[in-house]
Amino acid sequence: MPVAPRDQWYVVHVLSGQEMKVRDNLRRRIQSEEMADLIFEVMVPTERVSEVKGGRKTETNRKFYPGYIIINMHLLDDNNRLVDKTWYFIRETPGVLNFAGAKDRPTPMPKREVDNMLAQIRERGENVVPKIVFEVGDTVIVRDGVFEGQNGTV
Repeated sequence: MPVAPRDQWYVVHVLSGQEMKVRDNLRRRIQSEEMADLIFEVMVPTERVSEVKGGRKTETNRKFYPGYIIINMHLLDDNNRLVDKTWYFIRETPGVLNFAGAKDRPTPMPKREVDNMLAQIRERGENVVPKIVFEVGDTVIVRDGVFEGQNGTV
């Protein structure tokens, strides 16, 4: 049964720490080389996290999958053959290492996994989550304030 082109999501392995740069580069190239009919969306799933550093609260973006980007594209045709134009476009992008999975035969993410990932992204949205989550009964060391250096139990 052929998969609708817009339902083909792939995981692409990129240089660690270069996910945003590769994403931005791909988006620019998609526009300049008129690939929007084959590559629909390029994502780096992230969430906002907060932590206290040096007595100050900071917020940062944390990647769900460091070293990977997720792309919705038409890579396999109705006969399950690679679409060369899309394949080489992605592979020749600076910072792209390979498709996750088989070396010469990437497979789309299962629809269930795609739905779960997109739901997780929507759920977290702009909400800020703590970087470290504590459970009741955890032992902690107080790092700041009047009880600095003392152990405590959550």
